[in-house]
Amino acid sequence: MNIEKLISEAEKELTPIFNEIERHAYNNSKKVLEAFHINKISESHFNSTTGYGYGDLGRDAIEKVFAYVLGSEDALVRNQFISGSHALNVTLFALLRPNDTMLAISGEPYDTLKEVIGITPNNSSLASFGIKYEQIDLVNDDFDDDKIIDAIKNKKYKLIHIQRSRGYSTRNSLTIDKVERIISKIKSIDSDVIIMVDNCYCEFVSDKEPCEIGADIMVGSLIKNLGGGIAPNGAYVAGKRGLISLVAERLTLPGEGREVGPSLGINKQFLMGLYFAPNAVASSLKIGVLASYCLEKLGFTVSPRYDEARADIVDMITFNDPEKLIKFTQGIQAGSIIDAHAAVEPTDMPGYEDKIIMASGSFTQGSSIEISCDGPIRPPYNAYLQGSLTYEYGKIALKEALSKLVEK
Repeated sequence: MNIEKLISEAEKELTPIFNEIERHAYNNSKKVLEAFHINKISESHFNSTTGYGYGDLGRDAIEKVFAYVLGSEDALVRNQFISGSHALNVTLFALLRPNDTMLAISGEPYDTLKEVIGITPNNSSLASFGIKYEQIDLVNDDFDDDKIIDAIKNKKYKLIHIQRSRGYSTRNSLTIDKVERIISKIKSIDSDVIIMVDNCYCEFVSDKEPCEIGADIMVGSLIKNLGGGIAPNGAYVAGKRGLISLVAERLTLPGEGREVGPSLGINKQFLMGLYFAPNAVASSLKIGVLASYCLEKLGFTVSPRYDEARADIVDMITFNDPEKLIKFTQGIQAGSIIDAHAAVEPTDMPGYEDKIIMASGSFTQGSSIEISCDGPIRPPYNAYLQGSLTYEYGKIALKEALSKLVEK
């Protein structure tokens, strides 16, 4: 198989889909620019604080910018968040109290949340504090509306959890239209229940974000979409002002909340990352579409298919063979910018039950938006391909991976 020819044919076929992706990027770029203008972002906002971080004008302005972009009342954007999973953990512990019950309506959450919730026993979990957990699985990759409505009518839940991206599961990611539909139904029955959306990998894929369609709070990582490949760490939580205050006090301490937390020189990187994010997400989506098309032509199953609506930047590729999974992942590493000489191998990783193989030849460790591919070594041997800051670099990495896959 001539990989160069395959990619060239794919690009011609995919032009209308690429045009639609670029339309979303333009709309989201306008939103970002408006947020910068409305909040009068200037060079003085790049200044840093240390120690307690009192009076950090740049940090406070960044949070207003994110709130505007995400369509929320308020936002907490901090480098003290280690990851998206950490921000989800802080948010859950901030909003739930002993004897409260949370209901996950998109099935079992991502692997790293199992010990947070107590699905996998842990003495520091929500369950260890007397917080109860229930779950409703998706049906045909959509919410089970009837079961969800019945549950809410018959029991009082404090918080409803929605995870849009698939994680390491085989179900499809959830489009913003599906999320909007179920939020509307839930709020018509219980207007007080907190609807929390894990929005990791999903920002700027469409023109709307969860808080704009009724979610009370949403969480995401800055080494994914909204960091634009510039933010070296951090995460955000956006939503209703009262809920964000609770999250801030859980991240720092009661009585001080968002008033503390030094920026340590990261303000400029957060702002630049958000500025570049619409284009970075568009590049990532185009690489996902291109990969889906080419792999399907090579006989592999990819979700979503190249012509399906996308909710996030992730492609799930089913290899049904651990060696093919390893070869493809090693190809992505070989086509990356950092540590391209390294031959990645499956290994144990904190928070995961199976060995994981991960290609992440990125400037920021674990940055999914740069270019990465990873997957658990378990049947059906799925790889999860994400990212590329530019379309050109992504195409080079994809060509390397496809070539390794088909080599004799």
